[in-house]
Amino acid sequence: MKPANFHESSTCRRISEILSRVGDKWTVLVIVQLREGPLRFSDIKRRLGSISQKMLTSTLRALERDGFLTRTVYPTVPPRVDYALTPLGRDLLQPVTTMADWATRNVDAIDRARARFDGARADAAAA
Repeated sequence: MKPANFHESSTCRRISEILSRVGDKWTVLVIVQLREGPLRFSDIKRRLGSISQKMLTSTLRALERDGFLTRTVYPTVPPRVDYALTPLGRDLLQPVTTMADWATRNVDAIDRARARFDGARADAAAA
């Protein structure tokens, strides 16, 4: 429950929304897949593997709405649709790549910390 005097500025809410979008699992993976150039929907889906069509559609729409990618429809039969990063999306690649590199370097340390924490909790529960 929030205190009666709790105040959340519109700026904080907007930043929170943006960080939620760029921190989303599928957003990061889609942005990284598009780093080499435009891809079709089916190519993105194939590269991501476990994403559902509905989730990929939702993620792509949200990224397009937020200005991270463009959707280009070509008048062919069947229609061809390509997705590509915008300059804003390319700008997002740098911090996303930095975070991924950090996670890769620290995954073992985090696993050890979790094991210690879980072991301590299990010991306390058994006592």
